[in-house]
Amino acid sequence: MATVTAQMVKELREMTGAGPMDCKRALEQTDGDMKKAVDFLREKGIASAVKKLGKGRTMNEGVIEVYQHNGARMGVIVEVNCETDFVAKTDKFKLLTRNIAKHIAGINPQYVRREDVPQAVIDAEHQVQVNRAVEEGKKPEIAAKVAEGRMNKFYEEIVLMEQAFFMDETKTIAQLLQEAVSELGEAIQVRRFARYALGEGLDADGTDGE
Repeated sequence: MATVTAQMVKELREMTGAGPMDCKRALEQTDGDMKKAVDFLREKGIASAVKKLGKGRTMNEGVIEVYQHNGARMGVIVEVNCETDFVAKTDKFKLLTRNIAKHIAGINPQYVRREDVPQAVIDAEHQVQVNRAVEEGKKPEIAAKVAEGRMNKFYEEIVLMEQAFFMDETKTIAQLLQEAVSELGEAIQVRRFARYALGEGLDADGTDGE
């Protein structure tokens, strides 16, 4: 086992903001590998955050972030909730909501969570994937299993919480929120959002396509 020095602990603290004992333990668990220690602390924080999110806390505070992009040709409104007005006013929480709004502007998710996706949309996509697997030569019973696996990719494309964060693709938006919960000590959720692009939904003649 590698010797964990005070300098290693100091460097890990600067990288993660974790406490000295947590950093020392992470380095011991990962045999002094700094990158693995960072991942270890991230997973530890996420696990703690998940427990906190599961306690059914009331989230009536937060921020409604309004973000304009591309010369005001695109706009996003997103509501991010927390438990107290104190946390809602912190720079970390404000930065979180700003980054989520930027992500929505650039990546264009359709729903917040997987359970928000209408069943009709799920069924239609599943059938598309089944048909594709059959066309690839898979037997019907195998095609259904292949389709189930491919549905995860579909959710990653349209569900905000399952998308890779545009500023750091090693983590999903769900993991980004979980890390924020660990840092700020309160439950946090994205409640809803809307994304508007200039001219979107209009026919070629400029009239509303609906």
